[in-house]
Amino acid sequence: MRAVCYNCGMLGGSSLSGLAFLRDARRGRASSYDSSGGNADFWLMQPGETRTLASMESAGSVRHIWMTLGSREEAFPRRSVLRMFWDGASTPCVEAPVGDFFGIGHGITKEYWSLPLTMSPRDGRGFNCFFPMPFARNARIEVTNEGERRLMLYFYIDYETYDAAMENAACFHAQWRRENPTDGWSEPGRRFEDDRPYRTEVFSVANTAGEGNYTILEARGRGHYVGCNLHIDCFRRGSDPWYGEGDDMIFIDGDTTPTLHGTGTEDYFNTAWSPQTEFCAPYHGLPLTEGAADWPWGGKHSMYRYHIEDPVHFRESIRVTIEHGHANHMSHDYSSTAYWYQTEPHAPGPPLPPVGARLPR
Repeated sequence: MRAVCYNCGMLGGSSLSGLAFLRDARRGRASSYDSSGGNADFWLMQPGETRTLASMESAGSVRHIWMTLGSREEAFPRRSVLRMFWDGASTPCVEAPVGDFFGIGHGITKEYWSLPLTMSPRDGRGFNCFFPMPFARNARIEVTNEGERRLMLYFYIDYETYDAAMENAACFHAQWRRENPTDGWSEPGRRFEDDRPYRTEVFSVANTAGEGNYTILEARGRGHYVGCNLHIDCFRRGSDPWYGEGDDMIFIDGDTTPTLHGTGTEDYFNTAWSPQTEFCAPYHGLPLTEGAADWPWGGKHSMYRYHIEDPVHFRESIRVTIEHGHANHMSHDYSSTAYWYQTEPHAPGPPLPPVGARLPR
């Protein structure tokens, strides 16, 4: 059967530029609507329960996901887990806590927007994802309630089905990671503010090969990395009040030194000069930043960078990393969700930590 080829106006360009093009697609939807005709348009999930939200047996593509959760349990967005499987994959292609997948970490919700992901009013509880998710044969999307209380779940999953698979389309993937705390080497009790020789000493340390960096993504196969969100909880004042001196380093196709080497954490996330204000744009943003007058960069922070216009291509492998402070001298709580497309089969990611190891500080 001949594969379907979609022109660049459909999937490669903007949605507006492609709206006029006809295509052979049938629209479908899976949702939590009340099939009895009543208004109980939600699913109640018991602790430990896994429910399949959508299962498709054909070629197609998920075009939009909306969901919202209700729970009286603290940090419920990080206690619930979203998983997706494409084309009979034996391990999840997507595996992340629900809240982190939709862009905000720390077990909270907060209103913000980007092009592929948003948390909408009220209070950021309306989760939306617009990443296209093609599949050649079948797809399954599920949620697990790993909390200790019931979870209320409302959802829409809007998708298309086709007579044949899309030509040259890779599968969507997402991977969550956490390191709490990062393995920093700074000396307790010595602070940059009042110890200039120590500051000079720290910045004299070289890190050219990324040893000890925080890993955002590690994948094998052919594909392209399309971005991440990163969440930092600065709980240890330590040697440097500012968390952002860590460079991003991306290793492509087995390179042992960074193929792409950046200049600092705020630079990779397209801000500048130690930002202290919240900001959202289509491809980058700082939707959450805390701090106090004596430590503007303390507390919890969330930031995102989506490579929609500038995906990072790889043919064999990719490893996306970032320093936690210059040369990895800082010890904080780092977590992240990475997004990428690649051919199947994929290499399994690290096991998702149990709930107790996912909860925010």
